[in-house]
Amino acid sequence: MGKRKKSSRKPAAASSARKRDPLDTTFTCLFCHHDKSVTVRVDRKEGIAQLACRVCDQRYQSKVNHLTEPVDIYSEWIDAADAAQKEDHGTRRLAASSSRPAPAPPSVDSDDD
Repeated sequence: MGKRKKSSRKPAAASSARKRDPLDTTFTCLFCHHDKSVTVRVDRKEGIAQLACRVCDQRYQSKVNHLTEPVDIYSEWIDAADAAQKEDHGTRRLAASSSRPAPAPPSVDSDDD
């Protein structure tokens, strides 16, 4: 008995395979709201990514690894800005809790006895 004859199959063409769309490297600025004004440059050799807005000159810098993409740096920037806003908002609320001035502490040297 012989082996079964293999069907001749053509290799899958590159066009039929799923193509990956490239990820964005320009984004909308959180502070000035201009579209495509924020650019991200990733320097894998140095291990640093830099994000900068061309309009308002807002900047952010972060460490990267071999898997980091520009969209990851943009997401980190959003998270850092939210954290800074929450931290700043929390300290302001504690300091400005009342519009009335605080009462003066009683003096120690008073002779009202």
